Amino acid sequence: QKYGRDKVAQIITFGTMAARAVIRDVGRALNYPYGYCDQIAKMIPFGFDLEQTLKRVVEFQNLYQIDEQAKNLIDLAKKLEGVARHASTHACGVVISNKPLTDLIPLQHPTQDDENIVTQYEMHSVEDLGLLKMDFLGLKNLTIIEDTLSRIYVIHNKKIDIENIPLNDKETYKLLQKGNTVGIFQLEGEGITRYLKQLKPSEFEDIVAMAALYRPGPIQFIPDYIARKHKKQKIEYLHPKLKPILEKTQGICIYQEQLMQIAQQLAGFSLAEADILRKAIGKKIKSLLLEQEEKFIQGMIKNEIKKEIAQKIWQWILPFAQYGFNKSHSTAYATIAYQTAYLKTHFPVEFMASLLTSEKADIERIAILIEECKRMGIEVLAPNINQSLKNFTVVPGENKIRFGLLAIKNVGENIIDVIVNEIKNNGPFKSIEDFIQRVNSKDLNKKSLESLIKAGAFDKFAERNKLLHNLERLLEWAKETQKNRANGQKGLFDKAKGENFNNSIYLKQTVPATTFEKLSWEKELLGLYVSSHPLEDYKNVLKKNTLSLAEIKNYQGFGLNNNRGRIRVGGIISGIKKIITRTGKTMLFVKLEDLTGKTEVVVFPAIIERNPTAFQENKIVFVSGRLDHRDNVPKIIADQVEEIITKTS
Repeated sequence: QKYGRDKVAQIITFGTMAARAVIRDVGRALNYPYGYCDQIAKMIPFGFDLEQTLKRVVEFQNLYQIDEQAKNLIDLAKKLEGVARHASTHACGVVISNKPLTDLIPLQHPTQDDENIVTQYEMHSVEDLGLLKMDFLGLKNLTIIEDTLSRIYVIHNKKIDIENIPLNDKETYKLLQKGNTVGIFQLEGEGITRYLKQLKPSEFEDIVAMAALYRPGPIQFIPDYIARKHKKQKIEYLHPKLKPILEKTQGICIYQEQLMQIAQQLAGFSLAEADILRKAIGKKIKSLLLEQEEKFIQGMIKNEIKKEIAQKIWQWILPFAQYGFNKSHSTAYATIAYQTAYLKTHFPVEFMASLLTSEKADIERIAILIEECKRMGIEVLAPNINQSLKNFTVVPGENKIRFGLLAIKNVGENIIDVIVNEIKNNGPFKSIEDFIQRVNSKDLNKKSLESLIKAGAFDKFAERNKLLHNLERLLEWAKETQKNRANGQKGLFDKAKGENFNNSIYLKQTVPATTFEKLSWEKELLGLYVSSHPLEDYKNVLKKNTLSLAEIKNYQGFGLNNNRGRIRVGGIISGIKKIITRTGKTMLFVKLEDLTGKTEVVVFPAIIERNPTAFQENKIVFVSGRLDHRDNVPKIIADQVEEIITKTS
């Protein structure tokens, strides 16, 4: 709209076959079992190529040497690794020109049916042509912030100027220091949270630095940054002129801007020359590096820095510069991180309601966020047909959030809009019959009505199993009522046996749903147990006989550092992933959860053979085994699994 459609285009990007992906792709072409290929792919650490993995991962080396099929797969994969696999559109790159782009660069549509325009050159070629490339990064976190601010205004009549919140808010830093980072942009996740707890950030600069350091490569400098911040490690500078440049980052060269400042202030480079140096080091262009090294050292000598010191500074900056991050980019990320932390600290209910709404389509993520709500003392109420809106809502005046209807699986947006608008225009529904008569929509099909019932949305009207048992009758009645209303007639059901004349329908009696059935439906449709938990009745037996899953995260049992700590836990099986081993036997990766958390249990074929009936979803079991902390994520390697039969012993 501003520059003209013919002068703006997004940028193409080419996805290549990375190590893990190429193993899976080649395996599929060879008709190898998916589970077999997936197991091999998962041996490859993130950021490693196949050659590095063969040299450094013993398990991968052994497989390559003893398994002919795996060797064939890996050899073929090595030939295709790095090859362009597909074209897609860059997430945020946009070209803007003062002339029609067709005069300057080849263009295309991303797909046959997509009317958008992308360049046929990728971003580096676009830059080399001298075209203006802008990065416009769309983040759902910005929507979460905006939605939270809107809720705060509606509920508290308070306008928050998010761009001018204090950057020294002690309570916000306390939240980060405790590691309560679920929902915090860029700072969420087990690895970075662990570092934050060690770092205990106390100023905005700490967040900027952490956003830049927590990436492959510079992550190695985080322990030094933390130790120096807490005065446990002395900061030493190779030359006094480095101090004003590196002081705020604990003597570590974190940002590209710092490298450019060093080149300017110590070696006399211009800004343009410093930028060439940054690119040479970052892209590891050998010929350019040699040229820049000579120029850099000679520049420092001219500035009366001894040659020996100049050479040391050059060698010192090389590893940092290869991983250097753009500080303005890191600051932008840190700003959003701080804003989300500030809102979570001071307006927790409004923030979590907005966060839940943003993730409503992801059942697994919803479960994580509701666990966080429980930890924060925020109650999440089950769906209620009269009180739930489309999205998650804050219950006015209470520390509670009401489930949004759109978060219920199998219930579409169209029918929810009809329901919400009907309540808005004509008031709450008085009964199930009132609901069916008033919601005159083709979208009220068997699946959506069944899901609303199972999720507990009609619990105020009738028992769930009773409604499910009469589902066909209700739908038929709805169809007849709506048809007759359209024709201005009375229907078959108006005077059916057992019915009153007040627009009610006789519902046949049936056995009420058990607590376990209700919880299973909630888990299936909402992603978690809302009204209770299947393990509530087993609380005492678990407490008496097992470690909780929350405890194993910090368990200091014998031999843990060598991954040899033996433990016993208990819980409910919430998911099972099955793979077939090379010998044709079944191996399982079991998701186990208790009232405090979740973990993965690895079950080898011999353990399955001892007790095969124990491995079913929703079974409640004891698991004994060895605690494995590889990759800092606790897993249990099971050596015994048994069903929990009694709730009391």
